[in-house]
Formats: sequence, C-alpha cells, structure tokens
Amino acid sequence: MISRLIKNEEDHDKALSRIEQLMDAKPGTAEMDELELMTSLVELYEERHFPISRPDPIDAIKFRMEQMGLDQKDIIPFIGSKSKVSEVLNGKRSLTLAMMRGLHKGLGIPAEVLLKEPGGQFPANPREVEWSRFPRREMEKRGWLTPVKGMRERAEDVMNPFVEAAGGLDAVSAIFFRHGIAGRLNAKADKYAVSAWCLRIAALALKKPLETRFRKEKLTLSALKDIARLSYFTDGPLLAREYLAKQGIHLIAVPHLNKTYLDGSAMLLPGGEAIIALTLRHDRIDNFWFTLLHELAHLARHLSEKCRLIVDDLDLRSPDKDGQDQSESEADDMACAALIPKRYWPVLDAGEVSKEADVLSLATKLKIHPASIAGRIRFKRNNYRIFSELLGRGQVRNLFPEYAQETAIPE
Repeated sequence: MISRLIKNEEDHDKALSRIEQLMDAKPGTAEMDELELMTSLVELYEERHFPISRPDPIDAIKFRMEQMGLDQKDIIPFIGSKSKVSEVLNGKRSLTLAMMRGLHKGLGIPAEVLLKEPGGQFPANPREVEWSRFPRREMEKRGWLTPVKGMRERAEDVMNPFVEAAGGLDAVSAIFFRHGIAGRLNAKADKYAVSAWCLRIAALALKKPLETRFRKEKLTLSALKDIARLSYFTDGPLLAREYLAKQGIHLIAVPHLNKTYLDGSAMLLPGGEAIIALTLRHDRIDNFWFTLLHELAHLARHLSEKCRLIVDDLDLRSPDKDGQDQSESEADDMACAALIPKRYWPVLDAGEVSKEADVLSLATKLKIHPASIAGRIRFKRNNYRIFSELLGRGQVRNLFPEYAQETAIPE
C-alpha cells in the first residue's frame, strides 16, 4: 500500500496497478478507504505533471460553431468580413481584441480561452476611444509602440501595453478621455496626440516613483520664488528638478508630438503622483522658467480630484487678460510674481528699462536669470525683436540628456 505522495513515474505505475486491484472494493471497507486514498494521490500527481492544456482559441471557435450550427458567414459580425473569417479560421490572421470581445459576447467563448491566459479578462475599452486615431506611426518612431503588421486594424492591441504602462485605462481614462482637456489648448491640436503625450509622461513618472509624497500645501508662492532663484545658476533647470523631486513632484521633459502645440502640462495621477511636464519646443531659458512656474501654479491652485490634468500652449497668451480663462490668468500672475517681485512690474511694463545693461543690472539685483526680465518686457510691449540675445536660446534641452532619446517631429 502506498501511503505517501506519489513523486515519480514508478510510484505512479504502482498506484495505478493497486487501484485496478481495488476496483471491486465494497463501501465501508478498508479496501474502499485505500482506493479513495490512492485515487486522490494519483489525481494530485497527474494534475501537477500532466496538466490539461487549454483549448486553442481557433479550435474553441470551430467547436462552438459546430455546436450552434453556424457557418462562416454567421460569425462575420464578430470578426469583420468573409475574408477575415476565413483567414482567422485557417490560422493566417491573428485575433484582435475587438474580435475576441465580439466572439465572447456572440458565441459565449470564455475570455481566458481567447486570450490564452488562465483567468484572463479583456482590458477596459471605453466606447468613446477611437484607437486608430492615435498617432501610432509617430509613436512607433519614438519607440513608444512595438510595430506590428496591420497596425491600424490592431490599434487597440498595440496601444494596450502603452496605456497599461501609464496606469491602465481604468486609472487614466477619466483624465485623458472622458473629460475635456483643460488649459490653453490650440484649436488646431489633435486631442489624441495630446493624450498620447500625456500618457507617455504618466508612464515615465510611474516607472521611477519618488521617495517623497507630494503635499499641495507646501507649494506656496514662497516656494515658487525659491525655485525661480535657481534660474540664476547655469544648471538651474537641473537644480529645479532636484528640488521638486524632494517635494514629491516629477519634472519630466519629453518632446512634443506633431499637432499638439504644447509647452507644458500639470498632472495629478489617481495614485497621488504630481507631475510637471515640459516639451521644451521653444529652447529658451525664459520659456523654460515661465512654463515651469506656470504649471507649478496650476498644481498649487487648480488641480484636484475633479481636474487632474491641465495642458498649455503658452503661445496663446495675450497681454490683454479680457476673455481669458481665470485659472490661466491666475497661473500667469503667480508665475510672474515668483520670477519678478510685483513692485518692479510697473517699471518694466512702462518701458523704463530699455537697455541691455539695465536688464542685466536688475537680474543681478534680483538674483534671477536676465532671460526672465527680457521675456516679460518683450511680452508686455509685444515687441519680439528686442533683447533676443538675453533669452538663452539653445541652452535648456542639452541639460536634459534623456530628452535627446526621443526625437521631436516638427509641427
């Protein structure tokens, strides 16, 4: 009698022989007890060493068609066309997630069979998302997506890993799809391109979590002024990123996608991750610091559970505040106040600072980069021919080596 676990084929053979000898055992006898024990031991061994393979999805489809008396034309609604049905059933075309959902709903084939994953479930698929509208070719060039044949038809399949890396569609759909995108968004912007850029930012933040948790109450005007003073140093942008990381805020620079027209964004992910994202499409020091502080102002004043994302095309700014969104005007003012104390605004805006030497002198006095002063004067006077040499052109992107890893395609 075997009274221990079956560990090898020899034990298995002996157990099967003993079960055969005990097949005529009567209930309530010691032989029946032994038969039940031996049967259980054999079943346990066979489950571990001879698992039953799950049915192939195509075999499952054919079986269900035969069971339900269906022809190939009857499953066209689930797969797409007569030719596609033929190719799928002959193993010449892979099932897409859309096809699987149709077959699951129409024929009742379990998701785990179609996905070939034990316990597998289909990813969320909000109806309002048109997967084929994402700029997949540009995303592929950036290395964000893995290229596949028939990318348009398999758009959801291709996009799914990308979305999962950003926290999953359940986590981010309310931010990027179900609500309108808040902020200064160019009327020519492609919202799917904007969403793709935002999802990329979210994925990069989740990939490298910060040790400190973001606390909104610490992001005061005084804190923004401390950040602005870092502009005085050559490596100020990197010092700012280090400072923000200690406050639980990601600072991420990723080139803009075609048809996004973005300078920056402020994000608050469902898990609490706070992110400031910059495109650096205008590689100038004045643009970097104003955009950074503008987005930080949004993070401090305007982001919440009800509004987790604001994006900005700062080329849409106007010296005339009439008709402008209130939150954008507030962010502009807070950024300006962080860079230059308000008592200096009338002097600058009245045109009393007209020489380069005056700008440099004031920058030294305020311990900020002269680009911020020059940028304000140019903006307020609507004269973009003056002080061009003070803006620090081409001095930001090269501070972010990871920026070069993704090539921006010009708009």
